[in-house]
Amino acid sequence: MPYEAPTHTVERSLRATTGAKLVAGVDEVGRGAWAGPVTVCAAVTGLRRPPAGLTDSKLLTVKRRDELAEVLRDWVTAYALGHSSPEEIDQLGMTAALRLAAVRALEDLPVRPDAVILDGKHDYLGSPWRVRTVIKGDQSCVAVAAASVIAKVSRDAMMAELGAEHADFAFGANAGYPSPVHKAALEQRGPTPYHRLSWSYLDALPKWRHLKKNRVPVLSGGTPEIEGQLGFDF
Repeated sequence: MPYEAPTHTVERSLRATTGAKLVAGVDEVGRGAWAGPVTVCAAVTGLRRPPAGLTDSKLLTVKRRDELAEVLRDWVTAYALGHSSPEEIDQLGMTAALRLAAVRALEDLPVRPDAVILDGKHDYLGSPWRVRTVIKGDQSCVAVAAASVIAKVSRDAMMAELGAEHADFAFGANAGYPSPVHKAALEQRGPTPYHRLSWSYLDALPKWRHLKKNRVPVLSGGTPEIEGQLGFDF
């Protein structure tokens, strides 16, 4: 499917209006999964022409995404990954878990960025970070698109490794997201140590419902809670 290549338009705007010299693109993967961490990548690309075919990771085939990630890891100026574990997601909720993962990624960059382009409409980072949110930024902004691809490929590899211990769940194929195989394994075997136990899919599993962890969302600064859960009847 044809698509427009991402540009540096937003980054140039941030540089011009805020004086930022180092701008990072940030994107996440794993928000809607039932198992595994939520992963955030922060990528710094500068204003160079991006590799051919760069776009939102969801628009790429697995083969092309893997190839592009290999190129991007050498092409970007810098990148770093941050994760929030299933336990942290259960304890904190998705908004706070995303912020924790993003801060871990940003603070692991060799130089702290002056500004951040964040994919989506919700600023889950907040102060003291200078943030510009961009809906579909993973398609339109070079740094965010690069972060999208690296985050997706990195988390998929992590889930495939975890899945070796739990072959019935096929984490290598579904990356912890809902799928018929994943659903069947949950019904029969119950959640693994990598599952998020505060999520609504457990409501549909009478045999395992007693494992569900109840959490009262705690919001700060008026930031909307970002859950993105898929129930068992997906």
